[in-house]
Amino acid sequence: MNKTKFSVALVDDHILIRSGLANLIREFGDFDVIFEANNGRHFLDAIARSGQPDIVLLDINMPEMDGYETAAWIKDHYPDIKILALSMDDKDKAIIRMLRHGARGYILKDVEPAELRTALMEVLNKGHYYSEMVTSKLIYNINHEADPALYDKTNPKLSEREIQFLKYACTEMTYKEIADTMFLSPRTIDGYRDSLFTRLAVRTRVGLAIYAIRNGLYRV
Repeated sequence: MNKTKFSVALVDDHILIRSGLANLIREFGDFDVIFEANNGRHFLDAIARSGQPDIVLLDINMPEMDGYETAAWIKDHYPDIKILALSMDDKDKAIIRMLRHGARGYILKDVEPAELRTALMEVLNKGHYYSEMVTSKLIYNINHEADPALYDKTNPKLSEREIQFLKYACTEMTYKEIADTMFLSPRTIDGYRDSLFTRLAVRTRVGLAIYAIRNGLYRV
């Protein structure tokens, strides 16, 4: 991207946090905060008035229209806008759900200013950013196309049942619920999970979900 400054929109229902972020982001020198919004509904009104930003820094827990709904709306109506989720929630379920709804990155609100700037720049220039919540091996899988032999549905290296498990891993179902849905024992599901952790070089359920989404095995 060859732009003097990138445009940013902030969506967060905590006014003091949002104002502090806006001032911090302006101080970076590379960004112009073109508008702020209290929630997703307010964001819809603001984007109609102020125009399309390059990136949206999006909170998750907000009244009226939360971050999940807002991200999905942006993905459907403005697919060129990059979404960086900013939350206090570090649970796998929240991360996976935001990725499913179109977020290009996910960071926590207690990050250092330098990491926030890095996250903004990498989402814009590379298309994604994941913090230390994601292991180095997972980052490798995000940045590089995985071996097609691992996820080709016709290749026995990844069975139909494993593909089915990966798809369910992208949902909000617990492992026990996945086992019940697949008519398998929890021990068998644990076996699928541990095997895929090793073969796909990931360590968390978030890693499995990102792998499935990135490689077209799961679509919203």
